[in-house]
Amino acid sequence: MLTGKQKRFLRSKAHHLKPIFQVGKEGVNENMVKQIGEALEKRELLKVSILQNCADDKNTVATQLSEGTAAEVVQIIGNNIVLYRESEEHKEIQLP
Repeated sequence: MLTGKQKRFLRSKAHHLKPIFQVGKEGVNENMVKQIGEALEKRELLKVSILQNCADDKNTVATQLSEGTAAEVVQIIGNNIVLYRESEEHKEIQLP
């Protein structure tokens, strides 16, 4: 679990990131979860955008992605979800 201070730090790091994945009307699928998991291993912190035509609620999508990738949901803002998972090999972000 991330502390409030760690989440605040990660939100500031994520502010300048562009979403690299989009969840559309099909919702979250197994392939998407796998790709996001691989991206988290390389980047540790990323944004996922939820498109207008997505049938699922953004909180549901965030939960599915979090559980599927073993990542922490740092923030849900608008239609963007910020995810964080510490990398095994590519440790770039040092949490306070």
